[in-house]
Amino acid sequence: MYWLYLLVALASLFGAFQLSGWIVPVLLLLALAGFVAWVLGWAAAQAARGGGTESRILAPDELRRLREQSEARKAQEPGPPAA
Repeated sequence: MYWLYLLVALASLFGAFQLSGWIVPVLLLLALAGFVAWVLGWAAAQAARGGGTESRILAPDELRRLREQSEARKAQEPGPPAA
């Protein structure tokens, strides 16, 4: 449904370029409103789809294991050379 807003916005822009007079600002405002509605509709569809799934969240045990691995790597690396 939100793709219709994009079509309305593009048609309004095309009309604004083809016509002249008082209708041009009206068409430009309609194009702006169409683009905003399209972006908001797209964002709502992404949120409804579940783009940020909970499977990416680390469990406390996994986070602790990764922290220990990082500390072990830092301990193995030699320090900066003496100047």
